Amino acid sequence: MAQSVFGSVSQPVSIPVVPLREILPYAVFGGLVLLLAIYFVGAEQGATSMFRGTAVHEFLHDGRHLLGFPCH
Repeated sequence: MAQSVFGSVSQPVSIPVVPLREILPYAVFGGLVLLLAIYFVGAEQGATSMFRGTAVHEFLHDGRHLLGFPCH
């Protein structure tokens, strides 16, 4: 019969510490991408339009309504 080990002592778990200096570039990049996404979903094809035509508006149309941005 095989023996099972139930009372064994396990090693403590150490959580790695990541310095803010290493996270900051990724956080800034993520924030800029987020702002760009909010611009395209919320304001493109309006007064601050960057592109001519309605291609961007129609591509993001359902996303606007899903997020609560009025567009028409």
